[in-house]
Amino acid sequence: MTNRRLSDSTQQALPASVAVPRYERNSVSPGIVHLGVGAFHRAHQAAYVDDCLAAGETGWGIVGVSLRSPDTRDALAPQDGLYTLAITSSGGEKLRVIGSILAMLVAPEDPAAVLAALADPRTRIVTLTITEKAYLRAAGGGLDKIHPDIVHDLANPQAPRTAHGFLAESLSRRRAAGIPPFTVLCCDNLPANGATLHRLLVEFAALRDARLAAPSDARLAGHIADGVAFPSSMVDRIVPATTDADRARIAGQLGVEDAWPVMTEPFCQWVIEDDFPAGRPAWEKFGVTMVGDVRPFEDMKLRLLNGSHSAIAYLGLLSGHATVDRAFADPAIRRFVDGLWAEAIPTLPQNAELDTAGYTTELAERYSNTALAHRTAQIANDGSQKLPQRIVASAVERLTAGASPAHLMLVVAAWIAACEARGKALPESHFTDPLDAQLASLAHRQLSAGEAAMAVFDLAGFARDHAERQTLIELTAAHLERLRTGGPATAFAALDIA
Repeated sequence: MTNRRLSDSTQQALPASVAVPRYERNSVSPGIVHLGVGAFHRAHQAAYVDDCLAAGETGWGIVGVSLRSPDTRDALAPQDGLYTLAITSSGGEKLRVIGSILAMLVAPEDPAAVLAALADPRTRIVTLTITEKAYLRAAGGGLDKIHPDIVHDLANPQAPRTAHGFLAESLSRRRAAGIPPFTVLCCDNLPANGATLHRLLVEFAALRDARLAAPSDARLAGHIADGVAFPSSMVDRIVPATTDADRARIAGQLGVEDAWPVMTEPFCQWVIEDDFPAGRPAWEKFGVTMVGDVRPFEDMKLRLLNGSHSAIAYLGLLSGHATVDRAFADPAIRRFVDGLWAEAIPTLPQNAELDTAGYTTELAERYSNTALAHRTAQIANDGSQKLPQRIVASAVERLTAGASPAHLMLVVAAWIAACEARGKALPESHFTDPLDAQLASLAHRQLSAGEAAMAVFDLAGFARDHAERQTLIELTAAHLERLRTGGPATAFAALDIA
């Protein structure tokens, strides 16, 4: 094993089988700031931008920002921002070095540097993959105005901690300097993600400075209410966590070390509403779908892919399956997923000409990828934030249409049961959730299934104010009781899919 690292100086000596950036990186200038540089961004948006840079669009380099941990910066900085994207399928693995990330900033270390990058006139797009929980929504869906980080950012606008704080302050600075606003492109799994972030940011800005949220002078450009574009987007690519074995295997193929390669599948999808007043890369040349309305695509992905992913994660954990492919190979779980899709598909827009049959067939192939080793525990994180749009929204629509959401509500019950199993059948911190302290308190009280379901719905705000909320709670409680007494087999038997 060599001690040399992947870098600008070593990439040209890589094996011919490894794809490397086809452009001079020192000729690229930044045009995008990305908040939340995790593995997904590096497998998805950064790869698309890399394609655009190779085509000569050299004004769209990425400045990556971590809002929390320095880990990604610490891994990539000695590598000049380069990293390996390993595209893995049952038929083999292809390696590609991505060069689109020009710099990495860590917000807690230097918020001023992040604000400077956001206020830079060259920055025309700000993209986000900060996960659902980082949008700091209250149970009712609005901004959590009492969250400590929101309180901090309102009191300390020059040194923000949250995405809301950084966006509001940088837009304020751009407006004061006469610089047009950037476009804000949300890439997280939120329903109507652009509109959702827009609403939350307007709420935050109104608390900070009403003139920034919506100034009375309509000629004042750059205010958030209607002066900044927030296109919605839908993203899709499975990105498992990188293991030490992955690092060792890839270093062996490269001949140099890569501190943080990214694993992914061949499939990749990005659908974006085409609203970019400050300009954008020609993403459509490289497979991105530019549309007027992303909602049908978003709904299909959230409810069919993300919903079934959560189902496979929680039922897989309860059934002893460590990875998606192993869980999906379990005949009972496989039949359950078919039933889940059958319940969710009628809730999708019927006039959007969505190919749900082709989409679910493709999903089944992706879930069966034995080389990907996507861990169920990784998918299980943050269920309280993910299930409302992945599962509960479909269940509400099913009930409104007079149909049963029995499969859908088993997913919610499986999440509760998996949370209860931590520290018992599952390791204590096998997966995490923003509500872990409260969930642990509920588990300690040893509530009945009915009491537990009611308490969790109240805690997470599931189906708040919906007329059929009690029906959803009762369905969840019945499933939870079966999971507690007989595990997934008993729950499946009640659905006649054992």
